[in-house]
Parts: sequence; C-alpha cells; structure tokens
Amino acid sequence: MLLKRFYHEGLAQASYLIGCQRTGEAIVIDPNRDPEPYIAAAAQNGLRITHVSETHIHADYLSGSRELARRTGARLLLSAEGGPDWQYEFAAADGATLLHDGDRITIGNVYLDVVHTPGHTPEHIVFVVTDTPASPHPLGVLSGDFLFVGDVGRPDLLERAANIEGTMRASASQLFESLQRFVKRFPDHLQIWPGHGAGSACGKALGAVPQSTLGYEKLANWALRITDREEFISEVLAGQPEPPTYFAAMKRLNRSGPAILGRAPSPPHLPPSALDRALASGARVVDVRPTATFAEGFIPGTINIPLSRSFVSYAGWLIDVDQEVYFVSGASDEAIARAAASELSMIGIDRVSGWFGADTLGEAGSRGTLDVFRNLKPSELAAALTTNETQTVDVRALDEWSSGHIQGALHIPLGQLERRIGELDPSRPVVAVCATGSRSAIAASLLKARGFGDVANLRGGQVAWSSAGLPSATEGLVDVHG
Repeated sequence: MLLKRFYHEGLAQASYLIGCQRTGEAIVIDPNRDPEPYIAAAAQNGLRITHVSETHIHADYLSGSRELARRTGARLLLSAEGGPDWQYEFAAADGATLLHDGDRITIGNVYLDVVHTPGHTPEHIVFVVTDTPASPHPLGVLSGDFLFVGDVGRPDLLERAANIEGTMRASASQLFESLQRFVKRFPDHLQIWPGHGAGSACGKALGAVPQSTLGYEKLANWALRITDREEFISEVLAGQPEPPTYFAAMKRLNRSGPAILGRAPSPPHLPPSALDRALASGARVVDVRPTATFAEGFIPGTINIPLSRSFVSYAGWLIDVDQEVYFVSGASDEAIARAAASELSMIGIDRVSGWFGADTLGEAGSRGTLDVFRNLKPSELAAALTTNETQTVDVRALDEWSSGHIQGALHIPLGQLERRIGELDPSRPVVAVCATGSRSAIAASLLKARGFGDVANLRGGQVAWSSAGLPSATEGLVDVHG
C-alpha cells in the first residue's frame, strides 16, 4: 500500500492518496481544487486514480472531488448519510456512487471501510484503511474533520456559519456519541490521518503534528478524555474561533456542486488604462505586494492582501464568492497573478478578470496619485491617544480581544470591518491594531479604500504594545451566540 499526504498551507488542509501498488489502483480522499498534484503523484508511482471521495460537505474550502473525477474518469463516491437535508444535489447527475455506514471500498488489496461519524456535520463519514497483504487488522483512519491531532471537529458551524438555528447543541451531542462509539470500536494502534492541521478554523486547538494514533489521542486529546456528555457539549462549544464569512458559501456550493474549472486560472495582464474602469465597476482590486511595500505607495481604492501563506484565509473574509477581482502585483510577469488566482480558486473565487503590473504602478507614481498610510510605534500611538482625537480599531478575534486590548479601542474583527465601517468617524485619525500588525495592515488599506484620510497601522500590534510595557484592558470572554 502507498499512502501520500498533500497539504495546503493556506487552508491548513490535508488530502490523501492511497494506492495498491500491486494492482495500480488509487483513491484520493478530500482533494482540493487543484487536480495536478494528485495526478502527478499517481503517475510518479505507477498508479491510476480510479476512485475519488470526501469525508463530508466542506465549509472551509471548495471541494475538488468533482474536478478530479472528471479529469481522471474515476468513480466519484459521496456520503448518503445525514438524512434528506444533507444529500449532495449533484450526485445523480455526476453518476456518483452513494456511500453508507458499513460500506467497503476496495482499491486492489486495500480496503476502506466507511464509518458514519456525525457531529461536525450530519453526513460526515470516515474511511478505516486495511492493508490486507500486511495484516487483516485496520491500519489507520482518514478522519476528515471528525478527529484531529489534539482536537475534534467543531459542531457549531451549521449554526454559526450556515445560520441553521438550533443545531449546535444537538450536533455537539451527536459528536460526543460518535467519538464514544469510535474509541470503543477501534484499537489503540489505529493511525489518525486528519483533514486539517494547526491554523484551521474547523477546530480550536488543532495540533501541528501531521498524524497520531487513537491510543495517543485517548491520552492527550481533551475531547477524548471527557466522558460526560454535558461537560463535552459545554467544552466543545466554548472558545471556537469566529468562522470566516466565506464558510456559508462553501457549504452551499459544495452541496450543489462546485464549478468545474477545467484548467489552471490564468488572468490576463491589463494595461494601466483599464484600472479606472475596474475600480469604478465595484470589483475588488487587490494589491498582493508585501505590506511594507504597499504602505509606501499604493493606488487609491485598492486593498492590500499580501500573497503569503495567509492570503487565501484573509481573502475569504474580504472577497465575496461572486465578486469580480483584479490584482495589482507590481511584477512584470504573470507568475504572481497566476499564483494568487490559484489560491482564490481554492475557496471558489473564480471571477479573476485580470492583473495590473509594474507599468500601472509606475504610471500612477509618475502622476503623483499614489497614497500611503503610516506605521506607528507603540510609543507614538500612546502619545496620540492622550489627545482623545485618535480612534483605535482592534481587528482581532473575540478571544484575542478579551485577553487584552488597548483601553478605549473599538473591537471590529477584520471580517466585519467593511459592513461596520460606519462605526468609525472618517474625519478623525484611525489606527488599526491586531496581534502583530498583519491583519491591521489589511484593515488600514480597507479604510483607505473607503475614503478615510488619516489612517495608520500599529507596527507589531498588540504584542509590541504589551512588550513596551503599555497598559491593556481585559474583559471576560463573552459568547454572543448563547
């Protein structure tokens, strides 16, 4: 048996290829939207992808199962669990094979047994893998968003992201039952191959180690140490991170059927003359240069989301799935724009209409139309706050804010800033704050794009503020969802 793990850093998302080297068959579980790495890996190992499946209807990225099955001619296998409200709407049209608890998928001499594990989502399944030439006993489980290293899949997303009221306590109870059944049924040696790692918003305490064992998780995972249902429900719902705004759209699109791309995104290079039309159209024009470069000179009306490991997660907060997008890259070749477009496609943002390069920035500079925003040191912000003229907006998550923030700061998480921008006075100076200065720089660019004149970013964020010995206020964590 061959097992290969693929990991997308920006999404903290893992997918897996399992192949039988004797027969040359392979299955891919939970692929993202770029089929090329899976196809290349199969070819390199003398395998052909004969099956494609996924553990559940994902909320944090657009599934690539349809795309990969179309490209390879593989059989598409989808969960039929969860009841009538949680069926894949495109399954019949795509000729998908429906999976139920107890089904077995045979990949040559490798068995994948389907186990229904509701809680994170009603239709969630996992795949217990047995390499029959080696042993009749199960080797590991592709656990999706059911069981992570150090954590479990959050059961509140249907309510908090998809706005299905009254579901999170029932889902938490269901997750408790699924976990209890699973740990009693399977041996401690069972390896855990989860669908996410540290940094994912699908849990609150995911470990950075790529895999574990069931026995170790029983010792170290908080969720498996709790044996009381009510205690588990209370703990699993407490302190979950704010779900990004794009999660609701991902759930809808993955259920109805992700669009087939057919090829890698390749937006065209546009001349400087097209920029004004792009800005006037209401499209999102995103400057993907590094924060420091952007702050020194940018085109008014653009926002800055640097093309870094966090690009796709920040973009999901600020760009609607159906919104038209343009890039400003400052480069002379298309590599950066293509990389940015590929990242956006991972969360279903496909309307990338073009990119502007160094020629556009050069022309704006020659006309003297580039804008800037300031980066303040903690001591400079402390001095500015003594006048009561400066507004401070903290764009961190609720748990970060509650652990310590600048006295008098207004708390607006980054993903809420655009719709709550009316809470700030554009005639007064504004300083954006986050943990280290990255999210707040994006916020500063958004404020500038929305007409705020005197905007600054706190260099080093709350960490630098506290390290400088400046005072912070603290408040108890309040769960606004009840």
